[in-house]
Amino acid sequence: MVSSPETIHCLKSSMRLSTVVPATVTGQEHKVHELTNMDLAMKLHYIKGIYFFKSDAVEGLTVKDFKKPMFQLLQLYFAVSGRIRRSGTGRPFIVCNDGGVRTVEACCDETIDEWLAMAVEDDSVFDGLAYNQALGDPDLGFSPLVFVQFTWFKCGGMSVGLSWANVLGDAFSASEFLNLWGKIMAGHVPLKSQHMPDPAKSEFPLLVLPKLTPNSLKRVDSVGDSWLTPSSCKMKTHTFHVPTEKMDNFLSNQTAKVSAFEALSAIIWKSLSKIKENPEQSRMVTIVYTNKSLRGMKFISNGMVWSTVEADFLVAEAEVSELVGLILNKRADENGMIKEMMGNNECGELSSDFIAYGANLTFVNLEEAEIYGLELKGQKPIYANYSINGVGDEGVVLVLPAGPKYGKDRDDVNGDRTVTVVLPENQLAQLKVDLKKNWNIA
Repeated sequence: MVSSPETIHCLKSSMRLSTVVPATVTGQEHKVHELTNMDLAMKLHYIKGIYFFKSDAVEGLTVKDFKKPMFQLLQLYFAVSGRIRRSGTGRPFIVCNDGGVRTVEACCDETIDEWLAMAVEDDSVFDGLAYNQALGDPDLGFSPLVFVQFTWFKCGGMSVGLSWANVLGDAFSASEFLNLWGKIMAGHVPLKSQHMPDPAKSEFPLLVLPKLTPNSLKRVDSVGDSWLTPSSCKMKTHTFHVPTEKMDNFLSNQTAKVSAFEALSAIIWKSLSKIKENPEQSRMVTIVYTNKSLRGMKFISNGMVWSTVEADFLVAEAEVSELVGLILNKRADENGMIKEMMGNNECGELSSDFIAYGANLTFVNLEEAEIYGLELKGQKPIYANYSINGVGDEGVVLVLPAGPKYGKDRDDVNGDRTVTVVLPENQLAQLKVDLKKNWNIA
């Protein structure tokens, strides 16, 4: 089997890039998409989604067939095909100039099964399947906000890779974007625009700086027009699979009603606290939940709820149930402070930017994300996963569904889970050992 660096090199050498624009010219009334303060807090992060389809799901289809529904999709999501500009004060916004989404075609000499087998040992093989380019590389004003990559495998199967600038919206927005693309391809065309309402007008700088800095953000030196997170260590990604039976066992041991997300977050929080050299570093974590009031609204947004939890005891010595209790009952919502901080960041504080994911160890609840909602020829992906690029040194943990939901009202509470972690390389190696030894999670 080919090693992952050689495989990715072969992929890149076969890549062909092109651009898809909206089916019609965006009207003057929609030419500017103001970015909210929550959007700007996410500007140094990028969401990556990977979907694998068997050969019979894509048999007879060509890249032209995949591009055709994108013209209609972008007519609805016109901000997605825009480009970043700055106002007179320096505040970024999106000009909806129909610059387009970049599509990438690639071919691979391996089968999907071989590729997924490589990923068990090294998630970096997924890097070649979702095009990686930060905003501002090389020019902010011309950088696409979204890349969609189609990679054909030797077996006839195909992967769809999404690279989505987090400044546009969160992982729910990203997955809904692709799900709608699949629906349009199947002939189901929505009538309404997916453009976000304009809430940013009330979010411009305030006269008084906020008294508190949100704990869920970390200040970094200004990146200027190159929106890439500085990192002081090598970050690695790994995906754990937690089957239904094991998840049921975890949850049955809890006295309160908890979700898989809370249980898995508590387990990993405890494990990593044993690994860190300074136990004090692991007392505070960031918890990110979906805002259910926004999920039914079909527009792009950074609508997740950011909060922090702080333990007043040594996490490494705590019971998992104690940590679950903290996550459930002691979260401090910081969205308001984040909005204030970002709104005032252009008032004499342009010398800095912020990171959110990885400012603290960050747990993100994506259990309700419909990452298996993308269908091609009526078939769901055999495997789908999401990750985040631009993560700070404390790392991020994403809890996702490990398959499509078929339960009553699609409420598959105790189904399999995928846990994708991005951590410093040395911590990740130790976490793998600890989770396997103490929890039989691999």
